[in-house]
Amino acid sequence: MARPSLPSSLDSTLPGISREVLSVSMEPKYQCQQCKEILRKPLQAQCGHRFCVFCFKQLTSSGPIPCEACRAEGIFEEAVSMLNIEVAFADNAARREIDSLPAKCPNDGCSWSGTLKEYEGQHEGCCDFEHVKCEACQALILVGEKDRHNERECEARTLNCKYCKVTFNFKEIKAHDEICQKFPMQCKDCGKKKIPREKFQEHIKSCAKSKSACQFREIGCRAVVDNGKQQEHEQTGVMEHLRLMLAALSSMRLRAEGAGELQEDSGLGLYRGPEDAPPVGAHAVAHNAGRGGGPGVQQKVSALENILCVLNREMERSALTLEALSRQHRLDQEKIENLANKVRQLERTLTTRDLQLAESEQSLRELQFCTYDGVFIWKIADFSRRRQDAVGGRAPAMFSPAFYSSKYGYKMCLRLYLNGDGTGRGTHLSLFFVVMRGKYDALLKWPFSQKVTLMLLDQNNREHIIDAFRPDVSSTSFQRPISEMNIASGCPLFCPLAKLAGKSSYLRDDTIFIKAIVDLTGL
Repeated sequence: MARPSLPSSLDSTLPGISREVLSVSMEPKYQCQQCKEILRKPLQAQCGHRFCVFCFKQLTSSGPIPCEACRAEGIFEEAVSMLNIEVAFADNAARREIDSLPAKCPNDGCSWSGTLKEYEGQHEGCCDFEHVKCEACQALILVGEKDRHNERECEARTLNCKYCKVTFNFKEIKAHDEICQKFPMQCKDCGKKKIPREKFQEHIKSCAKSKSACQFREIGCRAVVDNGKQQEHEQTGVMEHLRLMLAALSSMRLRAEGAGELQEDSGLGLYRGPEDAPPVGAHAVAHNAGRGGGPGVQQKVSALENILCVLNREMERSALTLEALSRQHRLDQEKIENLANKVRQLERTLTTRDLQLAESEQSLRELQFCTYDGVFIWKIADFSRRRQDAVGGRAPAMFSPAFYSSKYGYKMCLRLYLNGDGTGRGTHLSLFFVVMRGKYDALLKWPFSQKVTLMLLDQNNREHIIDAFRPDVSSTSFQRPISEMNIASGCPLFCPLAKLAGKSSYLRDDTIFIKAIVDLTGL
């Protein structure tokens, strides 16, 4: 008569355990006939050979097949030496023997040791010294350094520019800094820092210590002065600028007279060059008078002198206006600076209030869900969206609210990976128990040694998924916390994701319930 299918306790997605884990040499009877490693959840075929349940299922996935081990040993019998999942059975005796074998962690640098059962249930897939491949850059890294690698070392990680918030690859950081419009720059002239690139040219134009040419350069002033000293230069150089202007006007007059004389002498074909120009000023008047051109020249000189007087008065009025505007500008700048200081003070106050509000909300949430008897039920709603976030890597893990063994007892929480972690990634829910730092830790017994039971509740109240463990008192996970929380410890293969598919009694209305029970015996 055919046997029913294997119980769910024999589900496994892993082949045999590496023989490197054993602290002693492996006996042949503990070896899987397929993967040649230590039997994991052993099955015994009707021929007597043992296989890992995972290996046996792979071998018989297409139906019964001949046992190659029987052939190799020369004992093949048609009726007996067939591998058939329906007649194979769980070899619990072998499993108990294997579970009690001494084991050690094969990873370099890890000093963990215990039994094979403890290795499989507590340490496998959780060792900080295990090497895994980075999904982004493909480099081999330690599990314990994965977070640091992803945040600081991975060459393929993505970053957000802290200035303009644009997302780019880490390798492009230098190229981005060269074009980022918000990148802070420093003025070489005044030393001011943190000037956004988009406003740097505007700063250069207004920088008090940046140098620029005098605005009278068109008439010959060659001074190059600081922007902040332009007004001072114009005030102290009024006479020099007037002299340059007079020379420019005289040059214009001479060119005008030269053009007139060229017309008068055009009948003789004469040309008067610059060296033949008449002298400037009073001598010019006398010279022209001697030549018979006195009245016209005197009128022109008088007109030019009047123009210079008007220009001089205009410059004086402009200087006074500029000084008044400068004083008003300084007053306005002081007002703006005072207002900016008030705004910054208000922003700091608002930030402090926001932090206080966030702390109050966190305390309120903790009080709302907190229990003090070592029993905690965690309701996780919106399961589908949260799992998609976990699959996409946006939120791979989530923490429960804190709960306590008593009002002054141990502070604890749960950590759940909806897409699995370690050996359970992509196939299982991974559930871990976390010891947190509490206010009364100094009064408690350490290390934490209470039995912990973790459950996924069947909402039909029929068959809960249950896993329990006693803490390894040598593990850092159960010592008195020195940071906010210890390293999580628990069950990477807590529940196959397949059990949550379809019309599952564990998932109703897109909600699951997880229960934790801490044995308070001895407290």
